Amino acid sequence: MSPETSARTAQEMEFSVKKFDLLEELLLTQGVVERKTTIPILSNLLCEAKGNSLTITATDLELSIRTSCEAKVKKEGAGTIPAKKLLELVRLLPDEEIRFKLLENHYVQITCDRKSYKMVGMSKDNFPALPDFPHALVKIPVRLLASVIAKTTFAISLEESRYTLNGALLVVKPTSLTMVATDGHRLAMVETDHKFDGLPTETRVLIPKKAMNEVQRLAAESGDDAVVEFGQDESHLFFQFGGRLLTCRKLTGQFPNYEAVLPRDVNKTVTIERSELQDALRRVSQLADQRSHAVKFMLAKEGLEISASSPEYGEAKEAIEKEYKGDPIAIGFNAQYLLDFLAAAADGPISFELKDEQSAGQLRPLGDESTRYRYVVMPMRI
Repeated sequence: MSPETSARTAQEMEFSVKKFDLLEELLLTQGVVERKTTIPILSNLLCEAKGNSLTITATDLELSIRTSCEAKVKKEGAGTIPAKKLLELVRLLPDEEIRFKLLENHYVQITCDRKSYKMVGMSKDNFPALPDFPHALVKIPVRLLASVIAKTTFAISLEESRYTLNGALLVVKPTSLTMVATDGHRLAMVETDHKFDGLPTETRVLIPKKAMNEVQRLAAESGDDAVVEFGQDESHLFFQFGGRLLTCRKLTGQFPNYEAVLPRDVNKTVTIERSELQDALRRVSQLADQRSHAVKFMLAKEGLEISASSPEYGEAKEAIEKEYKGDPIAIGFNAQYLLDFLAAAADGPISFELKDEQSAGQLRPLGDESTRYRYVVMPMRI
């Protein structure tokens, strides 16, 4: 094929697609598209028309999504279109069929009804090549994966220097699934029994936080009984939700030995309803120091007292009558860390377990039998 012919065929992409179908897929790509990139092509979507479908790909080099929808393809081909502008335009168009045609110099013509637009595209050859999905290691129920992410993702470290803590550890065994996240001040761990057919040994991977957010988004778009096919190669993780594929770079490095952190001999326990503890903490923490969010817990035979004070705002104190038989204890915690956990925990009683003023506290929801959910928080000086 001569260069002239290949240049000509490269320009021949023409298809039409229903607005709603396109909009649904475009919305799923937005979390991946790079906003402030120094590489212009990463602000674009790769659109490939073939057979009777349109495939849309977005990447920021760390994370990629490939998704597709039904289309009437007049001429097969591929081109790139600015992601943000395309989404904004499609949102504003009427609920009609939208026609796309690739023109000279990578321009893309978009017509709908009697409205016509031309967008400045870029050469598809500049778009990064993405790895292909290898065979699936295991099929995980979408609801199960979404649930363990929701219970742990808030504990991931946001400090970029702590590279291995910028994600969560996923451990899949033939009969169970565990996810752990920590930022060094707190640790969230959830363990659930599930039989995984065809998985011979344990698999351990570190999933970056941004990838977990996108898995949550794709899970929300999947049916209740859907499964996600999970796979990996040497440097990538793959999550296949039906016709949608999320790929991310693996985090490398050693995740901390989380089992060593789990409190062993806690001997002071109080059980309190999640909503009761959450409401009291929300109120008391209003008057806590806004930098440290420190609140004080006092356990005595009368029950639990939660207090906070700061020079700027004043002081707060709430007493909750609860049965408590252990020795009295006064211990400080970051209120925000506790509220993060309470927002993710199931309704019902929470077991609050302590050893002494210097040791980590542990919270466990007792109402959720299906998951062994533990949250460990380091104490603060008060």
